Amino acid sequence: MAEARPSIMIVGGGIGGLFAANALIARGLKVSVYEQAPELGEIGAGVYLTPNAVRHFQRIGLEPAVEKWGARVGPNSHYFRHDGTPIAPVQVSDLSGWNATFGMHRADLVDFLAAKLPAGVVNTGHRATGFEQRGDVARVTFANGATIEADVVVAADGIHSELRPYVFPPSKPVFHGTISYRGLIPRERLPDWPMDRWQMWAGPSKHFLVFPVRHGEMVNYVGFVPTDEEMKESWSAPGNPDVLRAEFEGWDPRIGSVLKQVDHCFRWALYDREPLPTWSKGRLTLLGDAAHPMLPHLGQGANQSIEDGMALATILARVDNAGVPAALLAYERLRRERVADVQLGARQNGLRVDSAYTDLRVRDAELAAHAEFRKHLYAYDVVPEAEKAAEGLG
Repeated sequence: MAEARPSIMIVGGGIGGLFAANALIARGLKVSVYEQAPELGEIGAGVYLTPNAVRHFQRIGLEPAVEKWGARVGPNSHYFRHDGTPIAPVQVSDLSGWNATFGMHRADLVDFLAAKLPAGVVNTGHRATGFEQRGDVARVTFANGATIEADVVVAADGIHSELRPYVFPPSKPVFHGTISYRGLIPRERLPDWPMDRWQMWAGPSKHFLVFPVRHGEMVNYVGFVPTDEEMKESWSAPGNPDVLRAEFEGWDPRIGSVLKQVDHCFRWALYDREPLPTWSKGRLTLLGDAAHPMLPHLGQGANQSIEDGMALATILARVDNAGVPAALLAYERLRRERVADVQLGARQNGLRVDSAYTDLRVRDAELAAHAEFRKHLYAYDVVPEAEKAAEGLG
């Protein structure tokens, strides 16, 4: 089968695309990545890695990088009411008690995922503009005039994916009436801040989150606030620190101590999409936000894209070129229900932490009970499931 193994083109060089490339190469497959930006990189913001994704970094030899660049989040993590009254502990380990939960700077994650790839795999300055497939060949055209062929094309190009419409008719992202202000603060400016925990304050119509990144050298903060303004989904729109401070005035003084140190921040509108009924068409499939953009209220956007990449690599490693369309359908069937559940769970948890309740005691009880859900979420291992899904394909 070695000569007939499929070649894979990944469109999108973000976290999902780069992890998928690593996972596919670890399985012995030929991969190329095409990213529209002139160079790889991410803005200054944190990402939360949970055990259901970290186990896959272990499998491809990147656990030391996660340990080096991440900040381990421990059992002192907690939910608070907006005035600082404790609500409940935050679950950070899976059903077995294994804690592999890390705060990570997005730029660090992209850097070490890219560094693990062989030279020549990543091609920047390629913005996809078109797709076609004929027989056993898929072809992507790019704005720079290039046309590239592969046996498989994986669209990992985000919520505004150029390739998604070739799988399913265009749909409008769902705006949830919330924007987040996010940024990073050097540890030396908050010397007394505890760097071993994830902390969230839940208050009327808004919430505030803090966790460590870059091995405890920086504090990542996010303030979620309601808005009537439907702005373009963007990671990099500038925010106004004074507006952010005003939104959380009168909250727990610990939040004030963080916001006092904010010189500049980013503003991000919260969108997701309704779950898609199909992700694949022939030799084209979707991965990560291109398939299932979700709200950040379970911290699962990056983690689910990593599960996608590991599932895809596990299944594609079992087939020859002729088996690609069936393999992509098996991948889609495996992943669709899982991520739809997580998308819905993120919406529900957003309502919970924004206190959309008449009785906050109910809200607090639900946050305490949420530990059981997270244990199961984190315990999931996509590889045995993908191996079952691939049975009979090879």
